[in-house]
Amino acid sequence: MKIYTKTGDKGTTALLGGKRVPKSDLRIDAYGTIDELNSYLGLLRDQKVNANRAVFLKEIQDRLFTIGADLATVPGKDKVKKPDLHAEDIEALEDEMDLMEAQLPMLNSFILPGGHQSVSFCHIARTVCRRGERIVVELSSIETVSELVIQYLNRLSDYLFVLGRKMAQELDVEEVTWTPRLK
Repeated sequence: MKIYTKTGDKGTTALLGGKRVPKSDLRIDAYGTIDELNSYLGLLRDQKVNANRAVFLKEIQDRLFTIGADLATVPGKDKVKKPDLHAEDIEALEDEMDLMEAQLPMLNSFILPGGHQSVSFCHIARTVCRRGERIVVELSSIETVSELVIQYLNRLSDYLFVLGRKMAQELDVEEVTWTPRLK
């Protein structure tokens, strides 16, 4: 089977359910950003510091594919077979954050991203997640979007922030806090 179909050569693509939309459609931007986020999660999973979290990070990638399928489905096409997101998926992120936060020092300032390449990758993933969340929220103002999708993305960006802090701790990298310049 060839990977190219030529059906998108005129700037349109098909949603699950058959409807064709411009590739610039907000729904395409939403699931494209989730795809970008998933790629960064793969990069995080490949970092040596995350070897003990690789299984959980893969689970997150699986959930991002679920979210992508949800966002790629024509609203109202309930007969399209796609995986579902569950409240337990959000709870799993919360549980992992609680475990990591219990081992981290209290945070009293904003943190500047960086300090180690692996930590920087995590901050990039976090910001892509926030962008994806903003696009999905915008989409939800004009079309139906599952509340669980928005909640999951919100919680995932929190998880990625805490993960970045935990990775810095495990890599013995000092967190650089932001000190605002007040003239």
